[in-house]
Formats: sequence, C-alpha cells, structure tokens
Amino acid sequence: MVTLTAQGVGLAAAIVSAVCCSASGTVAVAVIRTPTAITLSRTDLTLEAGDTAHLTASVVDGGGVEIADLVIDWTSSNPAVATVTSEAGSRAVVSAAAAGIAVVTARVAGLGAEARVAVAASDAPPVPMANECGAPRAGWVWCDDFEVDRVRSYFEYADAGGSFVRAASVGVGGSIGMRARFAAGQVDAGALHLALGRTPQSYFRPADDGARDHRELYWRIFVRNQPGWTGGGGDKLSRAFIFASPTTWAQAMIAHVWSGSGAASNYLMIDPASGTDESGNLRTTRYNDSGNLRWLGSRHSTTPVFDSGHVGQWQCVEARVRLNDPAASNGVFQLWINGSLEAERTDLNWIGAFNEYGLNAVYIENYWNDGSPVAQERYLDNFVVSTEPIGCGAG
Repeated sequence: MVTLTAQGVGLAAAIVSAVCCSASGTVAVAVIRTPTAITLSRTDLTLEAGDTAHLTASVVDGGGVEIADLVIDWTSSNPAVATVTSEAGSRAVVSAAAAGIAVVTARVAGLGAEARVAVAASDAPPVPMANECGAPRAGWVWCDDFEVDRVRSYFEYADAGGSFVRAASVGVGGSIGMRARFAAGQVDAGALHLALGRTPQSYFRPADDGARDHRELYWRIFVRNQPGWTGGGGDKLSRAFIFASPTTWAQAMIAHVWSGSGAASNYLMIDPASGTDESGNLRTTRYNDSGNLRWLGSRHSTTPVFDSGHVGQWQCVEARVRLNDPAASNGVFQLWINGSLEAERTDLNWIGAFNEYGLNAVYIENYWNDGSPVAQERYLDNFVVSTEPIGCGAG
C-alpha cells in the first residue's frame, strides 16, 4: 500500500517501486480543488439607464483559498432592464438598459451568487403605474394599488374612525390611494394588516393560498407626506413578522420600518427584533411583547425623507427580509428609498433554528407614539409584497 499526499494543485507523476521482483511503475496523479462558495464584489447596484458597472466573482475551496481560471456563467433575470456580459477571468460588465429591477446571477459548479440591479430612468424619478396590479410581475404575492377596493382581503383593516380611507386623487398620478389623516395629538390613524403564507390561526386569514412558509420577502409602499408636514416621520410605517403560536399572538421576529427619534426623526430606519432566543426557542408570549424581544441593532437611511426638502414628494420605500439559516447569523434586513439601498443588516440571527412558520404578516401602519403635533395628512399607494425584488418603476 502506498499513500500519496497532495501538496498543491496540478498534475504530477509518481514512480512506485515494489520491494519484490524489482518491479516499478508510473502513475499520473491529478490534484484538483472543489469550489465550495461563490461571492460577488457587490450585491446591490443602483444605476441610471445607459450606465455600466463591473462585478467580480470570487470562488473559494473548502479551505477558503480562492480558485482562479474558472468559467463563470452570468445571467440576468430581466435583460430588458439590465444585461450582463462576461469579461476576462471572473469579471462581468452590467449594462443598464431601462428603468426597473433585475437580478444578476453568477453560477459555477452548482453554486450561485446574486446582485440586485435597480435602474432608474435618467433625470426622472421612479413612478409606478397608477393601476400596476393589473399587470402583476413574477414573484408578486400581493398587490394593492387601491384602484379596486381590496380591504376585505386584509385580515384586519382599521380605519380609526374614518382617519384612514381610500380616497380619490391622493394616489400616484392623481389616482386612488389611502389617506391617513391625523388630528392634532392623534396617536392612531389606522392600519392595514395583511397575512400571507401559512399562519397558526384561522383569524390570520392569508390573502394568498396560505400554503407557503416564506423565508424571504420584499415589500414596497409609496408614501407622500402633505406639503408643510411637520414633526418628523410619525413613528410607525411598516413591518413584517412571523405569527408563531396557535393560541396567542406571539411573534418569532419583527422587521420594523419606522422613523427614528430625536435628531433622526426625519429618517426612516430598520429596527430588527427577534422573538426567540439565539437557539430558536420562542420567548414572546403575546403581541408586541417588547420585554421578551431581542433587539438586534437598528440602521437609519441616508436620505431625510421627512424633512422640508422631501415632504410633498412621493417616496418609494422597499424593504427585504431573509431569515437566517439554522445556527447561523446570516439573516438579512435591507431598506431601499427610491431604488437606492440606504440601510442594511446582513448578519442577523433572526430566529435561531425556529422553523414552525415563515414570514406570514406585513403591516402598513399610521401610529404616532406621542401624537401628531398638528392636524396633517399622509398618503400611501401601490403596496406590493413579493418573493423577488420589486423596484419603483412601471417596467
């Protein structure tokens, strides 16, 4: 018996001599490395039509050593928005063609890595179609452009005594939208509570087929505060979470998208919270059980969307959650404003190994903790939930 030990990658000849009979032989030994992971130099690109950008793929073996000279397969999910062309080595060039969202994927040896490409029309803000739900795109789980009355599809709709209603001419392009009207001092101005996927109680009536355990979701809402709006963001705007119990409203995690406080009150922020311990055992015992949540660390946007320079304009707000793998801190929470990535966490242990349910609720809320300082309104339109990136434009 002869043992050969590989010292590197390449082709070698081994000469083996037998003790008996003066016999010897030569055998060719090829040493190869197996790819175990692929990553991209960037995972989010924001471009204007006509722009180009480069991506580089890095492939490593089980020891974390980079493998060179592999053929990378590059594809775009939406070539009408962005194309991708392989260059020398592991590089590729992305070319932005038209407003919209595309996902560029690099693949090798059964492995894949993705980059989200958001393309805005040059010199024009992204604006959706007023009736975009008439042309749903791949991955869309829910769409409400409010042109049709869909409030019965939400498992709860709170109009707060008429404060939060569908109204003509308040949506994008003068379409129908939702108007949230705060009186001075008013805290709660209404909400839309959407359930989707598999839920633990029949009360949480899903708007889709209710069969899936969603591990990843995107959701997007257009928001416009009236001209002259004051007081910052008004706290709650949106959140996605997991209803986790058949007997209570306990939540396994909550992905808050709300405004900051104090000096950060003009900014949106992502504020992730876990309702389990790090192993995945449910800690919360009721709805909004803040004392039993693990707060994982917030990030706020770079654009002050609620300051005097931005109120009165439509803001496209999109968020993404991807739950962590068991025993890993690789969960994701991201926030885009008008197609630009402005806040993210990519190191989250959302729920440990909890797997009883997936993401199954997304809320739109108008709740000002200390009450609005004056009587004022904000408007919401084009609410979409999807398993794929959504974007802001009509394309």
